Amino acid sequence: MVIDSHQHFWIFDPVKDSWITPEMEVIRRDFLPADLKPILETNEIYGCVAVQADQTDAETEFLLHLAAADDFIKGVVGWIDLRSDNIYDRLEAYSQFEQLKGFRHIAQGQPEGFLLRPEFVKGVGQLAAFDFTYDILIYANQLSEAFEFAKQLPKVRFVLDHMAKPFIKKGETDPWIKDIKKLAELPNVSCKVSGLVTEADWSSWQKSDFRPYLDVVFDAFGTKRLLFGSDWPVCLVAGEYAEIKSIITDYISSLQKNEQADVMGNNAVKFYNLD
Repeated sequence: MVIDSHQHFWIFDPVKDSWITPEMEVIRRDFLPADLKPILETNEIYGCVAVQADQTDAETEFLLHLAAADDFIKGVVGWIDLRSDNIYDRLEAYSQFEQLKGFRHIAQGQPEGFLLRPEFVKGVGQLAAFDFTYDILIYANQLSEAFEFAKQLPKVRFVLDHMAKPFIKKGETDPWIKDIKKLAELPNVSCKVSGLVTEADWSSWQKSDFRPYLDVVFDAFGTKRLLFGSDWPVCLVAGEYAEIKSIITDYISSLQKNEQADVMGNNAVKFYNLD
């Protein structure tokens, strides 16, 4: 069973989605379940996890609405203000939605120290009471901060999105290697092998560009804590879905079949408690 652990849906709005710049013209449009379903079927993907792309309560409601209508959406990672005073009550209310598996804040755009702010740490800590997960979306230079953050919350299950976006286009690996290995020492942290092509040269990347980075995360996290994700439709700025999938399937082709199955789906099922 193959699960895409990381993809997005949106109804494009040039103001709300200002992060989708003109050079990303190919994704400056709506992307909905009807667009993704045939792609998943063609690529033999059983289901997916829809992850928030906008930091509003409406985004969470939007994704839950889509998941209720299309059963190939196996889980939702929404957004909630984790710093709010009534966060416990709000999480309790959300716990009635079976397909809501966790939450994410776009911390990559936040100032230094954001993850360590007491009110944010306290809010994320409440996720464990309802078995909600937390997706860590950061840049490579925030990895040491993410370590201190996750270390404080051993009961929360974390997953690092996009391998913390290493500088693949420039071929840089330091200090990313040291910092991601340190984060991987925490047993409650997993990692998504996703979002690679958008950190490479969009027009001229080769699969060999990703091997040094994949070598590091496979060594650091092992095959039990890595999750395949496409980052569709963002990935389309640099490649088609089948190409993105093949980067990972080619890389793991020499592994044992059970290890391949873990990376490509079993780990996502376990991490997100998918049906």
